Amino acid sequence: MLKIEHKAFWTLRKKVIIGYSLVLCLIIAVIIWSLINMVRLGKAAEAILKENYKSILAAENMIDSLERQDSAILLFLLDYPDKAIKQFKENENNFLLWLGRAKDNITIEGEEQIIEGIDNGYIQYLIDFSNLQTIAHSDSAQATELYHQTVLPTFVSIRKECIELREINQNTMFEASNKANNVSNRAFWSVFTIGLASVVVGVGFSFLLAGLIVKPIHQIIAAAKKISEGDYDVEVKSKSHDEIGMMAKDFNQMVQKLKAYRDLNLKQILSEKHKSEAIIGSIDDGLIVINSELKIEDINPAAAKIFDKKPNEIKGYHLLEITKDEKLFNYAKKSFTFEIAVVSEDTEANVLTINKGQSQQHYSYSATPVFAGEESVISMVLLLRDITRLKELDRLKSEFVMAASHELKTPLTSIGMSISLLKEKLINKLDSKESELLNVADEEVLRLKALISDLLDISRIEAGKMPLDFDSITVKLICEKAVSLLKKQADEKNIELSYNVPTDLPNIKADANKITWVLTNLIANSLRYTDANGYIKLSATSVGSQIHISVEDNGSGIPYEYQSRIFDKFVQVKTEKALGGSGLGLAICKEIVRAHGGTIWVDSQPGKGSTFTFTVPVAS
Repeated sequence: MLKIEHKAFWTLRKKVIIGYSLVLCLIIAVIIWSLINMVRLGKAAEAILKENYKSILAAENMIDSLERQDSAILLFLLDYPDKAIKQFKENENNFLLWLGRAKDNITIEGEEQIIEGIDNGYIQYLIDFSNLQTIAHSDSAQATELYHQTVLPTFVSIRKECIELREINQNTMFEASNKANNVSNRAFWSVFTIGLASVVVGVGFSFLLAGLIVKPIHQIIAAAKKISEGDYDVEVKSKSHDEIGMMAKDFNQMVQKLKAYRDLNLKQILSEKHKSEAIIGSIDDGLIVINSELKIEDINPAAAKIFDKKPNEIKGYHLLEITKDEKLFNYAKKSFTFEIAVVSEDTEANVLTINKGQSQQHYSYSATPVFAGEESVISMVLLLRDITRLKELDRLKSEFVMAASHELKTPLTSIGMSISLLKEKLINKLDSKESELLNVADEEVLRLKALISDLLDISRIEAGKMPLDFDSITVKLICEKAVSLLKKQADEKNIELSYNVPTDLPNIKADANKITWVLTNLIANSLRYTDANGYIKLSATSVGSQIHISVEDNGSGIPYEYQSRIFDKFVQVKTEKALGGSGLGLAICKEIVRAHGGTIWVDSQPGKGSTFTFTVPVAS
């Protein structure tokens, strides 16, 4: 229900404006008073410079010119008349120039009398020097005596009056300076007093305003804290009718609406929670929710059943403690580190095997990160999918392939021997068409025997029945052997086949024949798809506890759509250079490398070549 409230005249806005307007007026007064004193101080300083500086400068220059004229008279007496008269005339003009400027700048009482005395004395000084010049032509001794008795006293008298003119102006400057200093002091203290008053008023008003604003805000903060704790029975009390009071009333209305909203949606939230739990509980696949510490936060019944426990018995335990599987633990750890679901190159690597008495159950696992908005991963959902039936079907398929291959091997051998016998006995009795059909039959028998042999090999490897003779061998030895087996074919196609293995490379723990077979198979594939004048290079490098062995060529490369499936069974790249084959060679290579504890992959760019790389562990 809305209440109609009258607006109070003293709103918070008006209080703030009036209070700070008062402070602003004081500041303006300080500024105006400062400007007035600055003008007065400027005028005093200007008076010091304009009224007295010119007279002081004139006095200084007149003294300097007079002293130079006296020096010129002495030069004249020392019988340097030309130089002396020249110097005297130059300084006479300079003296009269500055005397004229002094006459034009009379501003002090008594200054006019001093300048008049200087003027009269200087006229007499010029007359005395003229007389001295006349006497000097007839009697130099009398001229010297005249200098000491008449000229020099006149010089001293004029110089004294010039000094007096300078001093009277200097004293006036000092008086003006003291006056300016007094003005400055008065300005400082007046500005300081008014400024201090402004600060005191401003601070006092700020504290008063802060109290008016902060008190209800503190009440709102305390109420908000209670609301965050789930207590909606709070109310902020405020007696003021300004904006703060209105905010308090609005806050109280908001709290009431939140309380109503909570009560309205609590049942719906609980219903959704129960629905989600029911959905997760009904999923046949196992779901495990883990936090950043890899501890189990939640688990559905299907996942708990995998470990023969109830969900409540597993929550809070570490993932490794429950699963006891290092691969699954490392996978979850990497998923948290990279904040993505880690995809393994080996599709069969992410499999959890659980022993159930005499049987085994197999579960493929994957991870889905849970983000908190745009922040980092807060938890991870592990999905465990039961693939026991698929594994069993794969085993049955492998057994069927092996059995069928064994059953086909014997009749194929008989058919092959029969065709060979026919070719030996009847070759001269058959026409060309019959001979061609017999040769085709012989080639097809050989192809089928090779396919059956490959099928038997891959079935043995998958079933773990292919024996491996592990030994410490040098990488250089197996590369050299593989190259020697196919060197002739490479030379016939004019393809450069070489290997580069560092001499300090550690030995590997491997079955020499099986790894050599992998290398020869990879080289043979490169020979099929590399043109004349191309190259095939074998290389090896040490990376941690693994040796990386690579076969690189500059052939036609592998189309991108085949690169992810190239190691699957019966996959063949369909290009113009496809030269037949069973499509099992790379699949066998993959199984042999896996049996050695390594991995194999390809880097290829269509039209520029391919690099097949596999890893083998270093011999301890």
